[in-house]
Amino acid sequence: MSGDLPRGPRVLTEGGEKPAARLDFGWEAQVAAPQAPREPKRASALTLAAGGIAVLLVGLSVLDVANFVTDQFARAAWLGWTTLAVAATGYGLIAWAFLRELRGLGALNGVDLARAAFARGDYVAARKATLDWAARTPAAAPALGALRGANDLDTLVALLEAGPLADLDHAAEKAGRSAAAQAFAATAVVPSPALDAVFFAWRGVRLVREVAVIHGLRPGIAGTLALLRRAVFEAGTVAAADVAIDAATRAIVTNPLIEKVAGEAGKGAVAARRMLMLSRAASRACRIVAGR
Repeated sequence: MSGDLPRGPRVLTEGGEKPAARLDFGWEAQVAAPQAPREPKRASALTLAAGGIAVLLVGLSVLDVANFVTDQFARAAWLGWTTLAVAATGYGLIAWAFLRELRGLGALNGVDLARAAFARGDYVAARKATLDWAARTPAAAPALGALRGANDLDTLVALLEAGPLADLDHAAEKAGRSAAAQAFAATAVVPSPALDAVFFAWRGVRLVREVAVIHGLRPGIAGTLALLRRAVFEAGTVAAADVAIDAATRAIVTNPLIEKVAGEAGKGAVAARRMLMLSRAASRACRIVAGR
């Protein structure tokens, strides 16, 4: 009998038996944490207060200026027209600045929408956001035709990473190296640590704006603050690296004179490295495809 059986491994199958039913005593439903009902999103008290103050300031200012213009017309026609022209120019400049802020925030919102579309694999939304971004970004203009011809999401990402985004990352890296050299020199020249901090903050804000312009964005004050928040969040590991570098520098140097010279150089190196990390973090925050 054993000679009739095939040699080697065999697959044993169960003949038509159904799997046993799952035992369920309702324990999962009993121990599961109850889901809290989702409340509608509301504006915070601080937002409401700020909005009320803004309405009062702008509204009362307009009413006061309107009364003043009326009084000037009562005095003389030319005084009234002159006052009206001055008021219209002033309010026009304020409105222009406000619109520029909205445009800057809208461009940042477009970057967020593009990143979200790429993250969830939505080819249609990602392609539309990419073409809109390429149309307003000078570095992406040569690749606009190739981006239009991309048939799937992977091709679109590959074209962006190999073309415009690689060039933009290189330009942002160059801007970061320039800022790092300035930070290193300023640390050696500026005598006060407080002035060092002021210079670093000023140069950091300027660097973030430079990187944003490289990526086709022109953020205003609100947009720059939003980019700074994102960049600082992405570069949160810099502080730990700075502590390690500073500790190593102080452990190696023992001579008082050498400690003074090398200590200042170490501080400059830390400041330069922070600028480099800030430029990379700002570049990642401005990319329409999340950095890899």
